[in-house]
Amino acid sequence: MNESALKSLIFLLDDTDQQVIQEVEHQLKSQGPEIVPYLEKFWESSFDPRVQGRLENIIHEIQFEQTKNELQIWNLSNSFNLLEGLIILNNYQYPSYEDHKIVLKIEDLKTEVWRGLQYDMSPLEKVNLLNHVLFGSFGLAGNTKDYHHPQNSYIGQVLDTKQGNPLTLSCIYSIIAQKLDIPIYGINLPKHFILAYMDSDEEGNEHVLFYINAFNRGQIMQKSDVNSFLKQLNLGPEREFTYPCDNVTIMKRALRNLLSAYEANESVGKQQEIRELFELLA
Repeated sequence: MNESALKSLIFLLDDTDQQVIQEVEHQLKSQGPEIVPYLEKFWESSFDPRVQGRLENIIHEIQFEQTKNELQIWNLSNSFNLLEGLIILNNYQYPSYEDHKIVLKIEDLKTEVWRGLQYDMSPLEKVNLLNHVLFGSFGLAGNTKDYHHPQNSYIGQVLDTKQGNPLTLSCIYSIIAQKLDIPIYGINLPKHFILAYMDSDEEGNEHVLFYINAFNRGQIMQKSDVNSFLKQLNLGPEREFTYPCDNVTIMKRALRNLLSAYEANESVGKQQEIRELFELLA
């Protein structure tokens, strides 16, 4: 659809006939993400709050549909890439956020850790280096003042504000570690997402060397600490709570965190959309 045809349709958004409005909205939404820049341009030039509101809704619905499509594709064919999944989720709330900024920041942090790596470093020394770069030099921290704020779940915001929740901080930590072949993976511990440094024996059997609490500046935790925590929750040391989980499980937990946050601030529309995204991963 050319710009002239778009103009003709958008001019009809101030019509008082609801059927006309619905047809115009349907036609515009059917054009997909490509027309969003044009709609934003028309929004900026409009002085009618009613038309602006309708344009905002159309833009959001187009972008939400795009988020759903991208998440579905990620789930089916690219779930090995956790960073991509987190970027898709970030784009849900911040569609104009430039993806490459997230990728570049992660690469910058990876490079800084790489510069300090030495061949003969022990696992604990590698974790101390990661902690120094991420929590010392860069300044990542747990958002203890506003723990349940939705922005704690969006990786772009976490990298910008340098504050996040246990899950997002753990994701950033593990993504950087794995890029450097450091075997650190997410642990779906109830109530508090953590990480595990994995090791393997001569027969290739993997086991946990120790755990890492990214929300507490990379604090080392032993198996006994995790077992005690689970006992307080009346849970046993089941494998699903003590061994690495897959990326789809991580994304589901991120969506649950967001749902809780939007329930707390009574954002009904956001709650419904997050549920729709969750269903795509079920």
